[in-house]
Amino acid sequence: MNPTPLPDELGIHPATVEDVGIILELIREIAAYEKLSHQVSAEASTLKDSLFGPSPAAEVVLASWSGEVVGYAIYFHNFSTFEGKRGLYLEDIFIRPNHRGKGIGKAMLKHLARLALERGCARFEWVVLDWNTPAIEFYQGLGASVLEDWKVCRMERESIEHLASGED
Repeated sequence: MNPTPLPDELGIHPATVEDVGIILELIREIAAYEKLSHQVSAEASTLKDSLFGPSPAAEVVLASWSGEVVGYAIYFHNFSTFEGKRGLYLEDIFIRPNHRGKGIGKAMLKHLARLALERGCARFEWVVLDWNTPAIEFYQGLGASVLEDWKVCRMERESIEHLASGED
C-alpha cells in the first residue's frame, strides 16, 4: 500500500537544535489555544538540553507549508508491560489555526504511525482534553479509541518532592 502523496506545499521533517526557537513559539501557541499559558515554564535552554542534549527525552517533527513552519509534534517512547514492547507516545501535536483543514495534522499522524511501525511499537497513544470535541472527532475518524475508563494521574514538582521526602 502506497502512502497518500503529500501536497508539494507540505513538508514533514525532524527538528534540529536550530529549531528550538520555533518549537518554543509553537508550545506557547498550543498552550494559549488550550487556555494553559500560565503553565508554560519551558525556555529555549531547557528545550535545547531536553530535546537535543546528550540524552534526549523526546523527539520533534515539524510541519512546513510552502517553507513556513506551521505545526509540530513532540513524541517519545513509553512501555507497555502487557505487550512487553515499547510504544510511541504523542505529547503534543499542534497545527497553527490558519493552516488547519489542509491535511497537515493527518499527514503528521500518518508519519508518526509509520515511525511507530518501523520501531516495532505495540501502541501509539496520546491524550486529548475532554472539551476539545473537534480533535476527539478527528482522532476517532482516523480510527483512534478514546478510552473513557482511564484517567491521567499527575504530580507536579511540590507533590513529587513531598512524596520523595518520605514525610506523611
